[in-house]
Amino acid sequence: MEIEKSMLLITSAWGNAKTFKLIPVTKECPFNEAIYDPDVRVLAIISKEKKESFKRLDKLDDNGDSIPLKNPKPGKPYKEERKVLETFYEYYIKDTEEIKQFIDSFALNSDHFNTDEYLIKQAA
Repeated sequence: MEIEKSMLLITSAWGNAKTFKLIPVTKECPFNEAIYDPDVRVLAIISKEKKESFKRLDKLDDNGDSIPLKNPKPGKPYKEERKVLETFYEYYIKDTEEIKQFIDSFALNSDHFNTDEYLIKQAA
């Protein structure tokens, strides 16, 4: 299978940390984005493919405000309900060599962008 390079590496931020991101540059790119999380040293990849999944959301009143619980629990002050939402598939790559392979496969500018600055510095 031939993989077309369809993403561009750019610098970005994750919280207060500097990191890199991959963004699509063609319609044919199978991903919406990918971003490297330097705190846990993982490349998070968001696909263009969608799935339905259950999510817990705050229950809302007629005004669109969250309904408070009569007896709030720590970290859970509002009533919740399960809803089916359409979400994008997410993939996570932890291994540094596999991250480099993914980047080499999809990034147009992988030979000009120093990802080692983020990958190796964070691994030390």
